Amino acid sequence: MAIKNQSFSTILVCLLLYFFTTLSLAQSDFEISGGGDGGYWVLLQPSIGISAMHMQVLNNDKVIIFDRTDSGPSNLTLLNNQCRQNDDVLYLDCTAHSVLYDIASNTFRPLTVQTDTWCSSGSVDLDGTLVQTGGYHGGERVIRTFTPCQDNSCDWVELTEYLWDRRWYASNQILPDNRIIVVGGRKVFSYEFYPKNESLPSSYYLRFLIETRDPGEENNLYPFLHLLPDGNLFIFANRRSILFDYVKNKIVKEFPVIAGEDKRNYPSTGSSVLLPLRLTGENVSVTTEAEVMVCGGAPAGAFIKAEKDQVYVKASTSCGRIKVTDPKPVWSMELMPMPRVMTDMLLLPTGDVILINGAANGTAGWEDAVNPNLNPVLYLPEEEPTRRFVVMNPSTIPRMYHSTAALLPDGRILVGGSNPHRRYNFTAYPYPTELSLEAFHPPYLAPQKAHLRPSILSVELMDRTVSYKQVFSVTFVLALFRPSGSISVTLVLPSFTTHSFAMNQRMVMLDVINVAQLSTFAYKVLVNGPTNATVAPPGFYMMFVVHAGSPSHAVWLKVM
Repeated sequence: MAIKNQSFSTILVCLLLYFFTTLSLAQSDFEISGGGDGGYWVLLQPSIGISAMHMQVLNNDKVIIFDRTDSGPSNLTLLNNQCRQNDDVLYLDCTAHSVLYDIASNTFRPLTVQTDTWCSSGSVDLDGTLVQTGGYHGGERVIRTFTPCQDNSCDWVELTEYLWDRRWYASNQILPDNRIIVVGGRKVFSYEFYPKNESLPSSYYLRFLIETRDPGEENNLYPFLHLLPDGNLFIFANRRSILFDYVKNKIVKEFPVIAGEDKRNYPSTGSSVLLPLRLTGENVSVTTEAEVMVCGGAPAGAFIKAEKDQVYVKASTSCGRIKVTDPKPVWSMELMPMPRVMTDMLLLPTGDVILINGAANGTAGWEDAVNPNLNPVLYLPEEEPTRRFVVMNPSTIPRMYHSTAALLPDGRILVGGSNPHRRYNFTAYPYPTELSLEAFHPPYLAPQKAHLRPSILSVELMDRTVSYKQVFSVTFVLALFRPSGSISVTLVLPSFTTHSFAMNQRMVMLDVINVAQLSTFAYKVLVNGPTNATVAPPGFYMMFVVHAGSPSHAVWLKVM
């Protein structure tokens, strides 16, 4: 969609509309807490009828949210008497366990999921369809899909083919060839692919998964998966990590064990991100540097102490970073401002990381944690080590076990869930089942920074589809350009988030060729597209223009 001879009046109108929208969002009737440089919170919905255990942002600006189906009736009735029969808990269940949330209108509608999705996993394919795998009991080998639509006709579809193995507490990663790899699960030490290759006799055994399992605690469930720019897979479980060639079913190398004694995976639940891949400067023509970060967790034995003795030990206070592309990678350790377990880690459009949700004591599990971490923490990976962690303003709602979070196209963080109980329990003290949705506004969304925020007018791409290494331009308006505030363009692959791990999450910082001023408020940035499918797997990405640390509202691009 090209832009030619854009008139000053048109640009001015777009700019004014953008700023009025920003101000109306900040000054709406929602319940607001916090402010200043520490960000602020907005209560979006006091109840969506279900607890948000799993969350995925879709390319039509909607969010699919779902819980488990075996927790009894939810607080949201299914439409048109679409009841489920022979449920694990109820013979006839006429309540919803999934919703589709509309970001723009702040509304939601119930969806129908037939089998149990408890502690499952997912990825979005090239065409924007969520492929969701596994769960519990009748759902443990089920493959479900959800394809976005522009009306209210779309709903969950359960495929007739099944996974090779039960996948409960497994992790997924989208691959460069549009396949999805599904790794691990409770008492399952294998991996497999979707679409399934029916010519193969079974899944693939991965000894690493049984080697990292602690007797009585496990601590290797929901392994952290990151696709690296060389096409191999980084797999982290417990305290160990490997570089894995999933094509040859071969461990290429094992990385050093992360420092300290803390366990990092479920139920001693930490979190992990692949830090932004920077296709700038030398990285355009050479191997892209990749760095993984792991934060939080719990000491060995913490889960058993919480389960048997109701003793909630202090969670991990450490993070580790490792440049996995270095010839001799080593972990660099840092201390967080407070201990954290069950914390979500999300990449922000600026390249920073937000740590949000969770507790300071205990582990994941039923009533196994106390002392909620109400304060998010902003992590600035490019700052000096002593200035990297910045504590944000707190929420008023504890987000404990089975809470989740996701980055939205407007830069907010959607937060929901928290149900540390076997059933919905609204009278439990101090952590009742939580059905609300709220949004955290990072400091870059403060109203006083609106003049620094770009607004995208157009993208010069056919059907907003970019090919690898394709040069394209983005036109945007800006009230006040700061010469010292550089312009960057970032692509963010939305994550499937559950149990404190944002699967498939990815940020690619594109190479900016130049920035040209078109008029008083309008600018055009020329960029190189992503280099290849191992750097940016095919699919729908949120594209942000960032100026002086302030991101635009994203537009959706398809990379292929």
